Formats: sequence, structure tokens, C-alpha cells
Amino acid sequence: MRTRTGRAEVSNIASQEQTDHTGARLSLRDVVKTYTMGSSELHALDGVSLEIAENEYVAVMGPSGSGKSTLMNMIGCLDVPTSGSYHLDGEAVSDKDEDELADIRNRKIGFVFQTFNLVPRSTVYHNVELPLVYGGVSRSQRRELTEQAIERVGLTDRMHHKPNELSGGQRQRVAIARALVFNPSIILADEPTGNLDSKTGKEIMGMLDELYDGGHTIILVTHEDDIAMHAARTIHLKDGKIESDTRRETARGA
Repeated sequence: MRTRTGRAEVSNIASQEQTDHTGARLSLRDVVKTYTMGSSELHALDGVSLEIAENEYVAVMGPSGSGKSTLMNMIGCLDVPTSGSYHLDGEAVSDKDEDELADIRNRKIGFVFQTFNLVPRSTVYHNVELPLVYGGVSRSQRRELTEQAIERVGLTDRMHHKPNELSGGQRQRVAIARALVFNPSIILADEPTGNLDSKTGKEIMGMLDELYDGGHTIILVTHEDDIAMHAARTIHLKDGKIESDTRRETARGA
């Protein structure tokens, strides 16, 4: 059994989000996502069913147009199925309205993007603080949680710098700190090393590995085999369907 260490104890906000749920962290059943394009329909997802357990490390792979981004949007509550069901921590997500979806995203899911998605005119501190502002957290508690998240990624000395004053690796660390600030149970990483050199990419993947060891569920989209090897499970998509779903006893990139 893995010894879980390194997961920060934050405030009652985080403790309220803990769950005794011992089954699937998330479950999709016969999910279809259809987009209308003129007179035709595109099935971005075509009957996808899968379960991801608490503290799994999953890589999602597939060619362009396979449905990877749509699946991540679905898991991240950025979109809802055309048909089928999605449950997160046993709660039906499919029928939530926009405000309810935004609340779930803010509390339970941390996003890490290839392009960092930082606010260019804001400091590291304010970029990391942003989810807490949207979540209505008090100023004093925002400061505690923001500084704690920045410290976790080793950027305390860059707290008041803006993104254009940072390296690519440091900007991705800011994105990870922002993803962690609410201590979510799930981290979604979309090509997290895509804009980084190989050395910096290994450092960022090392951080994701540590988050997994600390108890987080990690789901990452990648087209690189060596990045996917960090995960213990790889799901390949093709034409909106799951082509394969494989597990390894050992994982971790070289």
C-alpha cells in the first residue's frame, strides 16, 4: 500500500470536501457528445463509458479529433453530455446548470493547461488567488491558502512577479499552484509539458507524480509516450470511442 505524504492540510474548506466515497471518483456511462455543424452532426464522443477511482493516475491519448479534449471538458465539468450520464463523487453532474457546474469545478477540480492560461497583467499571487476570489473565500483565508500553494511549488520568491518575468517552467508551476489552491481531489492536466523543454518538462511531471503520491487523482492528456508512462493507466481514444484501456503494475517516466 502506498504511503501518502505531502498533501497539505489547509482549512475547513478542504476538509469539507473530503469524501468517504470508496468507489469510483468519477463515472461516465454511455456518454455521447454531439455538435451540430451546418446540416451535419459530429459525434465528438460516441458512447464512452469509464470509471476512474480515487487516487488513480490516468493518461488519455489519441490522434487529433479522437475526442480527447471533449472528454477532458466533460470530466472537468466544462461541458455536459448530449446523452448518457456523468457522476462525480456519486453526484449526477449531467443535469447541473452553469452556476452549479462552476461551483463543482472550483471546489473539486484543478486545471493545468499547455498554454498556462495565466492573467498576464496580474502577479503570481493574484493568478493563484483567483479561484478563491470566485469561491467567495475571505481575504484572510485567501492569503493563507494562496501563499501555501505558491510555497508548495517553490515560487515564494517570485510571488510578486508577473508571468512575463518568469520562465516557461515557472509559469507552469504557477498554473499548478492555482490548480492546487482549493486543494481539489482531481487534477486535470492538458499537455502540461507541451510548451516546455525536456528538462523542465521532467520537473513538471515530477511535481504531478508527487501530487499523485500525496493522494490526488491525476488525469492528463498527452500525445507523448514517455509522458504517458508516468501514469499507471492509459486510455486510447479513436473516433470518439475508447479503443483501449490498459494498466501497468509499475509506472513513472525515465
